[in-house]
Amino acid sequence: MSDRALPGDTIRLTGLRIFAHHGVLDFERENGQEFVIDLEIAVDLAPAAASDDVTKTIHYGELAEAVYAAVQADAVDLIETVAERVAAIALGYERAESVTVTIHKPAAPITVPFGDVSVTITRSRPAGSPS
Repeated sequence: MSDRALPGDTIRLTGLRIFAHHGVLDFERENGQEFVIDLEIAVDLAPAAASDDVTKTIHYGELAEAVYAAVQADAVDLIETVAERVAAIALGYERAESVTVTIHKPAAPITVPFGDVSVTITRSRPAGSPS
């Protein structure tokens, strides 16, 4: 079996709701708001499926808790910065090959009606990194 994730092998966490104090405007920092986080992590799931061993995958409960803590920590201006922070958390898991992170800001301070504001980034392990 390959040591790289097969196309389609993913772990997804969608709709993680986290209250935090990110934003450019003072009132966003003071009052805080809800952010919604989606992650899709490429990971070879065959070893975990064959062995029924959670240590051969990414424990999504632990990942969710780590993302929660990272999003709540240290307020920043941009959700782009938050997305990079979340991607780094996900890629910190040994078995993660790449991650796509979307940060939604449903209460963004926009003066016209809107359905969603979000940023999406995709990050991969540097070439030659151990998996």
